[in-house]
Amino acid sequence: MSQESGAAVEPTAGTGRSARPLDEVDRRILDELVRDGRTSVRTLAERIHISRTNAYARMQRLLRDGVVTGFRAQVAPEAAGLGTSAYVALQIEQNTWREVSAELARVRYIAHAALLGGDHDVLALVRAPDNATLRDVVLGRVQGIAGVLSTRTWLVFEEFDGERSPWQ
Repeated sequence: MSQESGAAVEPTAGTGRSARPLDEVDRRILDELVRDGRTSVRTLAERIHISRTNAYARMQRLLRDGVVTGFRAQVAPEAAGLGTSAYVALQIEQNTWREVSAELARVRYIAHAALLGGDHDVLALVRAPDNATLRDVVLGRVQGIAGVLSTRTWLVFEEFDGERSPWQ
């Protein structure tokens, strides 16, 4: 489904400094945290076979360096009433990505957006309760953003995470 109008996503600003490379223990900590973000430092240390002091210090460094950006619940969209998902690609006017990104960040039901290089300028993941809401988000809200030239929507039939993801 192709629509006129488009939108962009706000980029994440970097700190301007290089991150310290992760070693095997750091990767194992991340694996455990992705598996269960509520894991205590004590349990983490036991599973990885390091001291609690070492586990705590590494956790603090991973947080300080921005490797771990927070802890949150993973919500199953369908079980939470968001049974319709779609990717929406946007084309935007040149040099409007900051404004478009700021507006997109305020659009309800946009779960994620990314600024791209290629045929489209922005790709947004929309999770809505139903097709009517998806239509309102795309045709009403997103296409109404100044700077959006066009949108193209792909309905998601099924989703899965890759088995070879480094943190799963």
